[in-house]
Amino acid sequence: MSTLTAATETPPTASGRPAYRVTGRRVVASEWAKLFSLRSSWIVLALSLLFVVGFGLIAALRYRSEIGSGQMDPDFARQNAVGLSLFGTNFAQLVLGVLGVLVTAGEYSTGMIRSTLAAVPRRLPVLWSKAAVTGLVALVVATIGAFVAFLLGSRVVAGTPGAIGFAHQGVVRSLLGAGLYLCLVAVIGTALGALLRSVAGAISALVAGLMLIPGLITLLPSAWHDGISPYLPSNAGASMFAVTRDPATLTPGTGLLVLLAWTALTLAAAAYRLRRADA
Repeated sequence: MSTLTAATETPPTASGRPAYRVTGRRVVASEWAKLFSLRSSWIVLALSLLFVVGFGLIAALRYRSEIGSGQMDPDFARQNAVGLSLFGTNFAQLVLGVLGVLVTAGEYSTGMIRSTLAAVPRRLPVLWSKAAVTGLVALVVATIGAFVAFLLGSRVVAGTPGAIGFAHQGVVRSLLGAGLYLCLVAVIGTALGALLRSVAGAISALVAGLMLIPGLITLLPSAWHDGISPYLPSNAGASMFAVTRDPATLTPGTGLLVLLAWTALTLAAAAYRLRRADA
């Protein structure tokens, strides 16, 4: 009698490498690590904090020294502690906008974007994660800077007509609004970097949108200027952190909605190009 020996198939040896899945949390963690591994990120964040606090303190000191001289500009004389403390916002918006540009366009300039998109083939989670990380970091830094600038500035102008405290209506809302405005500017910079894929081009577009176009709008007839100017990103953002509202500007809530619309528009354009065009 013959005995048939069944051949035992040896199961394939399982690989010792763990199986990784691309998840939103891991993409965000990756972008967080990339942001803080660059020296330029630390420098830009330090500069933004310095601009908010430093220029706010300089404005408060100038107000204090000139308030009784009779030579102060009338518009400057009507400022209060919040407006003086947030004077550096106009400079910090460019710095944090550039941070957003570097987060996206910087990868295109170095070619690192190919590795990023190879690791995250669906692409769009990369854009959302970059925008979320950059916006969150900008929000924290800008809000801290706004409150520190107000604490220092309010002490400098104490005892003057511009002195107000935290208990004054609209102060806390204005300081939080300044932080939120700078956060959204950083997100817009991130979207512009992904849309234009050029550091120089995206920074130029950012400067044009925040500073150049508002200046050119003043050349239009007054009826056109009054209808367009409040809805520009920088003017809509300024209405978010103004303690007292000028009749020609938007309300803080409307200004926030307008700036959110601009942010969503640039993100949508960046997402469309990211999906359609090769890296």
